[in-house]
Amino acid sequence: MARMNMVQALNSAMDVMLERDPRVVILGEDVGYFGGVFRVTEGLQRKYGEHRVLDTPIAEGGIVAAAIGMGVNGLKPVAEIQFADYIYPGFDQVVSELARVRYRSAGEFSAPVTIRTPCGGGIRGGQTHSQSPESVFTHVCGIKVVMPSNPYDAKGLLISAIEDDDPVVFFEPKRLYNGPFDGHPDRPAVPWTQHPHSEVPAGYYTVPLGQAAVVRPGDAVTVLAYGTMVHVALAAVEEAEIDAEIIDLRTLLPLDIDTVVDSVKKTGRCVIAHEATRTCGYGAELAALVQEHCFYHLEAPIVRVTGWDTPYPHIFEWEYFPGPQRVADGMRRALEG
Repeated sequence: MARMNMVQALNSAMDVMLERDPRVVILGEDVGYFGGVFRVTEGLQRKYGEHRVLDTPIAEGGIVAAAIGMGVNGLKPVAEIQFADYIYPGFDQVVSELARVRYRSAGEFSAPVTIRTPCGGGIRGGQTHSQSPESVFTHVCGIKVVMPSNPYDAKGLLISAIEDDDPVVFFEPKRLYNGPFDGHPDRPAVPWTQHPHSEVPAGYYTVPLGQAAVVRPGDAVTVLAYGTMVHVALAAVEEAEIDAEIIDLRTLLPLDIDTVVDSVKKTGRCVIAHEATRTCGYGAELAALVQEHCFYHLEAPIVRVTGWDTPYPHIFEWEYFPGPQRVADGMRRALEG
């Protein structure tokens, strides 16, 4: 079995689907000749031609609109928004058109569009290249929202997203492209080759949407995380020596509420960790759901560990980023509450 980083795994997923399904097309800024700013689509245009892998103008609204038109006419478009920070010009198309096509047409039409976009900080990208806007999209009924944390899941989830008959917004934590990141910027980078989830089948396989993963079993406290924060939570648990159960949500919408509830009922305590800003972040919805389903099992208030309610600062990136120390402190508050 091949070892891949997340860039290679995502590229392999699109390669597999381009070969497997002639309806699949890739479009976005610089995805063709240049291979993408992070090289996720490297070599695909050379292999499948300009009619299957299309370079587009710098116009996110146009990219999403074109993908919707392709989708309702029988194609399976995979649109790339170069950075999640720039998805907002296409937001109206996503909400008003893409998410509503099936409902508005009473099931006559669907738009099986996958929108890929790199998200999150940790690369000195500042306020316009570091945002995590996943909660904005989980608020919209009619679309699915995914964020993987490792190469194996990334490939399997992306194939599932492309095959899905409904639209999927697929967030890719760019800090994880080349290796797992534990939240310690002062330590040497670790490649994916040393991680078990870098073992990725070269061919076709899927990871189901709407299914969370228990990445570390434990009894003291439940930690709900996704994307980069899964690795930060694992580092925090190891450093603080706390027997936490860590859940990688993987799909934010639809949420695997059963796995979340089973874990919180077992531990009686819950910490929610995400990189995005705190107010109205996805953690607020998770906290509400845990409170609703697990009220009589909770032994302490639910704790959120998140980014701050500010733009992502360039010079104070690591003060903003919720690193292992902050996650460990959150677990201690939950245990002492």
